[in-house]
Amino acid sequence: MLLESLEILNFRNLNGKISFSNGLNIFAGDNGHGKTNWLEAIYLCGLTKSFKTPKLTDAIRFGESLAVVSGMVRESPEITRKLQVAIEGNTKNLSINDKKETVQRYLGQMHVVVFNADELEMIRGVPDARRRFLDGGIVSLHPPFVQTFTDYNRVVRQKNSLLANARDSDYSLDKASALLAPWNEQLAMLATRIHRARLRFVERINEVLEKKLFGREELTIRYLSSLEDKGDLADYQALITDRLALRVQAELAAGHALIGTHRDDLAVSFDGHDIRRFGSSGQQRSALLLLQLAGIAVFHATRGEYPLYMLDDIDAELDYRRIGQLLDYLDGKTQTFVTTSKESFVERFGTGACIFDVREGVAERR
Repeated sequence: MLLESLEILNFRNLNGKISFSNGLNIFAGDNGHGKTNWLEAIYLCGLTKSFKTPKLTDAIRFGESLAVVSGMVRESPEITRKLQVAIEGNTKNLSINDKKETVQRYLGQMHVVVFNADELEMIRGVPDARRRFLDGGIVSLHPPFVQTFTDYNRVVRQKNSLLANARDSDYSLDKASALLAPWNEQLAMLATRIHRARLRFVERINEVLEKKLFGREELTIRYLSSLEDKGDLADYQALITDRLALRVQAELAAGHALIGTHRDDLAVSFDGHDIRRFGSSGQQRSALLLLQLAGIAVFHATRGEYPLYMLDDIDAELDYRRIGQLLDYLDGKTQTFVTTSKESFVERFGTGACIFDVREGVAERR
């Protein structure tokens, strides 16, 4: 897949249309002029969300009520699609070739991966960030699976609401158990699907990591189920069903769901050590990079194409030697988008690239 062009109306400080090269595209300019906004717009066009804010209304240009991002995506020499995301107030409208679509049908048309400082939370931060890495990877391979995650999150929200109400209303254990039973049944079924999909994704990532993309690092990941120390995971659905029945009183006291895949985590080890606790900043950056590249390789093996790869302020995160290795590896694989505030970066890596000078949101091709 290739993003041929992007047209923007009132998205942050951006307006206008630009066309891209099939290989390396560099957004260069001083900080604060909107380089990252161009990456955010590409990300929105592909994944229908922002990597900067959970509130898309924040991305509408000040004083305007509507923002639109449209991309022309070439799937093959014969097939080009227009993808469009329109944000108006709290409403997000998606369309393919000017036909309104659901998020389930929209996702998968253009997958995007972004490397930036915030993404390091996947390595350094709370389990939720690592679960997002897993779930995003699964949906990139099988877009309809997004419905399973949507259904699971809905069940957990409904169950949490019921538990909080039951606790505040001082329900008996029997009454609470009866009310929770249908929700626990759905949760067990959906959690089993998610657990199975996550295990398979971790297995495929590790298969790529074993090849040591840059020849040195020994990086592995391991899925940590919240049930792992409580029984045989071979029959996960039976196990989680049993645990849900046993933990009703504890969940009632807590007022929220304590059992399920929303409590799971991912262990990332670098040369046998927990990288979150013992890894240096450089090792943590390398780990994130390697995990993303492994995900890209799995995507290509599954879908027969590469996602778009975006590197925001990459020269602030990696040294030039490492960047050179990375760009050499990506050459001929991904359509790549990079931001930099350093002209030395452009001089060193810009040969053959499409270079945009960004000033006050306007991107002009050199």
